[in-house]
Amino acid sequence: MTAIKPGTPTRRAAGHSGGATLWAGLVLIGLVVLAAVVSAFWTPFDPEGVFSDSILRPPGAEHLLGTDSFGRDVFSSILRGAQISLLVGTVAVGIAAVLGVPFGIVAGMNPGRLDQFMMRSNDISLAFPALLLAIIFGAIFGAGTVTAMVALGIGTAPAFALIARSGTMQIMSREYVQAARASGKSGLFIGMRHILPNISGMLIVQASVSFGIAVLAEAALSYLGLGTPPPTPSWGRMLQDAQGYLFIEPLLIVWPGIAIAIAVLGFNLLGDGLRDRFDPRMQVNR
Repeated sequence: MTAIKPGTPTRRAAGHSGGATLWAGLVLIGLVVLAAVVSAFWTPFDPEGVFSDSILRPPGAEHLLGTDSFGRDVFSSILRGAQISLLVGTVAVGIAAVLGVPFGIVAGMNPGRLDQFMMRSNDISLAFPALLLAIIFGAIFGAGTVTAMVALGIGTAPAFALIARSGTMQIMSREYVQAARASGKSGLFIGMRHILPNISGMLIVQASVSFGIAVLAEAALSYLGLGTPPPTPSWGRMLQDAQGYLFIEPLLIVWPGIAIAIAVLGFNLLGDGLRDRFDPRMQVNR
């Protein structure tokens, strides 16, 4: 039997750890997706209505999580708010990937002045955080869900560009890429056939982490009044509406806070689990 030195990680141990993290993330994300799907067809009460006879009711048999200052059922609003969070995350990450990945691949495939120029431009873009960019966009173009999605997508694109460039530079040194270049294959062919498939794992990890950031950013924008406008339910908007009743009905802040935490934690755990699966440094001794 081959002895294993103390402190040496094994593939099995890393796999168990990464698998548990991955599954934990999938379970939490599944809860958010389930809430969004269910609310598309059914909610206990209208989450956009105003019911003056049900204002600030505590949790009970009729209203599981109570009602807010407008008499709206909090549980129904939480369910419907999941739709906005997933929509913003999906669109923002999609925009970021479409803009950032080709940019990074082109830079990585062309070392030299072009790469330096593109990366310096990317560094300048990184100086503007996605949330700050969304606030600026909201001030210029008006607050709204679409503005938030576009701004968050543009603000997140530089991170995808850095990941794509780093992966591309690693792949460009491989023998099969050198052979493809020597045979006269176009840059587009090499990028689509050899580079993109090989860096997809890194990009999926980045997408998962960016999704959680987008959900948190949307909640922050809605809380500031720069995100999803009323009466559409949003977890951040629910926090804003509840802050005036902190000492009267503190649970109004707790419920959307838990929903945001579940979504963000779920995507972060998913990203960690996927990193364990796709990062070659995690693939240690068999």
